[in-house]
Amino acid sequence: MSGIVGFSNLKQNLNTEFYHKILSNMAIKINHRGSNEDGYYFSNSTLLAHKSLFFTNENHAKQPLLFTYHENTYCITYNGQIYNAKELCKELEEKGFTFSTNSDVEVLLKSFICWGYDVVHHLNGVFAFAIWDEAKQELFMVRDHFGIKPFYYTFKDDSFIFASEIKALFEFPGVEAKIKKEGICELFGLGPAHTAGLGIFDNVYELKPAHFAIYNTNGFKQVRYWRLESKPHTDSLGTTCGKIKMLLEDSIKSQLVSDVPLCTFLSGGLDSSIISVYASNYCKENGLPPLQTFSVDYVDNDKNFKKTDFQPNSDNYYIDIMKNKINSNHTSIILDTPELANSLKDAMIARDFPGMADVDSSLLLFCKKVKPYATISLTGECADEIFAGYPWFFREDALHSNTFPWSIAITERQNLLQEDISKKVDLKSYIDYRYNESLQDCSLCDTDDIETANKKKISHLTLNWFMQTLLERSDRMAMYNGFEIRVPFCDYRLAEYVWNIPWSMKALKGREKGLLRYVMKGILPDEIIDRKKSPYPKTWNPTYCKCVKEMLTDIINNPNSPITTLLNKKYIMEILETNGSAFTRPWFGQLMTGPQLMAYLCQVNMWLERYQPKIEL
Repeated sequence: MSGIVGFSNLKQNLNTEFYHKILSNMAIKINHRGSNEDGYYFSNSTLLAHKSLFFTNENHAKQPLLFTYHENTYCITYNGQIYNAKELCKELEEKGFTFSTNSDVEVLLKSFICWGYDVVHHLNGVFAFAIWDEAKQELFMVRDHFGIKPFYYTFKDDSFIFASEIKALFEFPGVEAKIKKEGICELFGLGPAHTAGLGIFDNVYELKPAHFAIYNTNGFKQVRYWRLESKPHTDSLGTTCGKIKMLLEDSIKSQLVSDVPLCTFLSGGLDSSIISVYASNYCKENGLPPLQTFSVDYVDNDKNFKKTDFQPNSDNYYIDIMKNKINSNHTSIILDTPELANSLKDAMIARDFPGMADVDSSLLLFCKKVKPYATISLTGECADEIFAGYPWFFREDALHSNTFPWSIAITERQNLLQEDISKKVDLKSYIDYRYNESLQDCSLCDTDDIETANKKKISHLTLNWFMQTLLERSDRMAMYNGFEIRVPFCDYRLAEYVWNIPWSMKALKGREKGLLRYVMKGILPDEIIDRKKSPYPKTWNPTYCKCVKEMLTDIINNPNSPITTLLNKKYIMEILETNGSAFTRPWFGQLMTGPQLMAYLCQVNMWLERYQPKIEL
């Protein structure tokens, strides 16, 4: 894929060597997102740049792409993939447009010229782009329905600055790394999740998913163009299964189109197995070589595995079943503890803030090791969010926690901070505010029964918070290695349809993803269909806990460590002495427990050291 940067100032001439250099420096900061080709656009008001990782064919459109139509110049810089580009191209040709490339970039730009702001209602894909309209002196920016592709921005005096990653924004003169109360609350109250639209740093924002924005002489305006709307579901079970199968197959097939080596990540779970079986069939139908599949595991994981409610069994047995069924060319990637710990800093840099600790660093390493074999992978992510696969959809303590169900340890989070800082920032009030704010945006239907309405609320939170954290993880960890992850389950058409399915049908037979399991009968082996959900594998090797414990101990005992000005040292020492168990509940979701909390705190210190934000409380 690619990365984009740019800035605009409607009161000052930017077409100078000074600003050209700034643009180049910004682009260099995201070179990992596209080291194969770069391009620049310079005008008096707006400068744009593009870094390309690869292109779909030789007849590609070099970006930023310019096009003059009715004596007006338009220019686009774009990161993404438009899955319905062929259909749009045909429609535009019928309207008189012609095309000189086979690129979806050209289709996207001419779609905007044809439909203007309404272009957002014609697109199916993953995208973040900016289009400069020279005549109107206006910058038009869009982010895809679920925010799969990133778009950050900030303001400095009369300049508007944007980039695929935050690190590039700091290359613009005068844009400083600062953090205020809100940022501390995001880090310690909600982290590694964060509120949509915020970039943790003060005055750094992200274009929200399913939003477009306009920057012109009237200022900056952000507009929502899509949301999940509740309406009665009238389809029978049979019709429902048929539509799900059709939508899912269409999404997978559209994302398999590529002129570079492509693979799937195969864990032996339901979701990755669905993606892999359809991908394998596609390869066979189109005369392609056998599908490449990859799995990740850890040194001595089988020896140290401990069964939990969240992770009831290991993957290897089920991977063997699937790779034999689809006859894939399978490779198992084995990671070791030192690699996981040593890559925590790279994972933080990839995100630009602390993330999911070794859950991040393991994916970063996994993508790095798969990259010699393939450039793109399809994964089963987002099925749990769309089809209700997480334990908190079923556990009464989570359902009635009156907070984010994957992060209920509010008191414990507060206790991490020094008492005076904890009082200043008031984590609980902030968490409550964001929780209630989010629920107010949840669409419900008058015909929803109480159970369906309650489950929709949990689903809304999961889609807009937990899934966003995972999508951010996928993009940043992959693109840090010049690798792309595609998520077919995260198709807005599929999400729209499944959203309105009543709970009794969605949780068929009382199981997580019960309906999806039913749909896959006869397509997947029964052992895969009946397997209890098991999340992305983490290391159970005790040496990892020992390693991050030593890292955090060194940080806490060093008076120059910036995080020591924030943390309650007594409580942190208790956590260290108990190998994390003093923090009695999971830090975040299913995988982040004591060792991951310690690693997260290490990442916070790394973040403070690298970005040196000015803290203003």
